[in-house]
Amino acid sequence: ISILPFSAFLTDNFGRQHSYLRISLTEKCNLRCQYCMPEEGVKLTPRAQLLSTSEVLTLARLFVQEGVEKIRLTGGEPLIRPDVLEIIAELRKLEGLRTIAVTTNGMNLAKLLPKLKDAGLDLINISLDSLVPAKFEFIVRRKGFHKVMEGIDKAIEMGYNPVKVNCVVMRGLNEDELLDFVALTEKKPLEVRFIEYMPFDGNKWNFKKMVSYQEMLDRIRQQWPDLEMLQTGQTDTAKTFKVPGFKGQVGFITSMSEHFCGSCNRLRITADGSLKVCLFGNSEVSLRDFLRSGSSEEELLQIIGAAVGRKKKQHAGMFNISKMKNRPMILIGG
Repeated sequence: ISILPFSAFLTDNFGRQHSYLRISLTEKCNLRCQYCMPEEGVKLTPRAQLLSTSEVLTLARLFVQEGVEKIRLTGGEPLIRPDVLEIIAELRKLEGLRTIAVTTNGMNLAKLLPKLKDAGLDLINISLDSLVPAKFEFIVRRKGFHKVMEGIDKAIEMGYNPVKVNCVVMRGLNEDELLDFVALTEKKPLEVRFIEYMPFDGNKWNFKKMVSYQEMLDRIRQQWPDLEMLQTGQTDTAKTFKVPGFKGQVGFITSMSEHFCGSCNRLRITADGSLKVCLFGNSEVSLRDFLRSGSSEEELLQIIGAAVGRKKKQHAGMFNISKMKNRPMILIGG
């Protein structure tokens, strides 16, 4: 089999090849998480300005043709988009696309999962920031803890392994639950991933709320001194560990304390069709506008290539990011 050279359009000036695309399907969400969304909500983009199903699929096809092997659907909450099953089923037909993943808050997961699996969903990440129902409600500003737990159990039951659980750790809010989250991995094939709290517009970020990876690790090691580090792929964002004998594992996403920009292989398309080459960078290019003005595939590739070529070596670092103007997380798509 001849290995095609990786697309020049998706290779940046630092030799990073972008084989992972995150597509936000909606800005809407049925939760109002404190670290993601300002309390007053956000002004949603008018529907006509969001990507249509066919526009999502056109862009996905283009990126896969250029070497993207993994697509993750994000939001808002991707499972509230009415055509999510159709999108997954169409993505499944793309030759060269190995993995279709979704990041969800789990609220609608249990009832949708059989259909998602049939459509071709390979991987699931579920956001869960507390195992205490009342605290969960405080963080997400909505009810629904038991629905999320039901979704997690359903995913395990349907053979997803590992089921990834994303937990944003915030000092004074849920850092006292670290050990309870790790204990979840004893009997269940979960990968609990602790995410360092990151600054975004409207989430009232302050440095004091951030619990660093090192601090989390120290706390977990006090309880489980034999916690061992696992080998990960070169482009994995999580540093993963396992308590010997436990079914699941633990990961840390250290965007703030130890960035992993050097091996970054991901690009993002927002629900309104903008390409973001870095989660923390505020530069964007609207692929939607070029699509709608009738640009050819070749022109679109030139525009994508130029944006990828402008990608910086690394993000600005936590102190500078917190001062930069960027979209709230809900409008970026995770």
